[in-house]
Amino acid sequence: MLRDESECNTYNYGNSVYWDARYIHEASVGSFDWYQRYHALRPFVRKYIPTSSRVLMVGCGNAVMSEDMIKDGYESIMNVDISCVAIEMMRRKYEHVPQLEYLQMDVRDMGFFLDKSFDSVIDKGTLDSLMCGTDAPVSASQMLGEVSRILKPGGVYMLITYGDPTARMAHINQPAYNWKIDLYIIPRPGFQKPPGSTSSPESYLSPVPTTEKGTLPADYVIEDPDSHFIYVCMKMGKNTDA
Repeated sequence: MLRDESECNTYNYGNSVYWDARYIHEASVGSFDWYQRYHALRPFVRKYIPTSSRVLMVGCGNAVMSEDMIKDGYESIMNVDISCVAIEMMRRKYEHVPQLEYLQMDVRDMGFFLDKSFDSVIDKGTLDSLMCGTDAPVSASQMLGEVSRILKPGGVYMLITYGDPTARMAHINQPAYNWKIDLYIIPRPGFQKPPGSTSSPESYLSPVPTTEKGTLPADYVIEDPDSHFIYVCMKMGKNTDA
């Protein structure tokens, strides 16, 4: 599993050729969800994304998160991925589920979608993949600009990533996007708390305090060094500035 940008020299995660080859090679393995499964993310998804929302899942791959969300009551999820192999695989798998749609698309150019056409966008590792490609800062800016464009005012971009605020805030906390950002930190699946820890599953459900620059306070301690970070970016606009 991708942990940080140090792996970028080994695999080009931002390239469609890599992903097509990977999905062909791993076709017999079955689905794979990056970082976290839906049951761990459900409290955050249900808090910020109503079930009636029109949701866009970017970089869907062959993950079952969208399926799990539909089972949980979500009504409409558009799934896009740069890999035509993954998209065709998922179209066949879910052809009997009208709530799920699949399109092959590069998230750096989502011109197929109109401005303000989605209530929410979920990103589980896709920005991370672009950060591993060539011209990473440019690719990240292109994708995030598109996400901001297609989000309705009051809409939410939920980014699940291994990138801590020092690595991600510079990209997502841009005035042009007009996002109000809440940060959550959750341990990786299977993490065993150290002796004496006072944290609880409930403690992960509260936003983490950040500095004016969006970084973690100097005295903030992350128990799991491989934690995942959830950035909930709400697009401000009419009736959302309060």
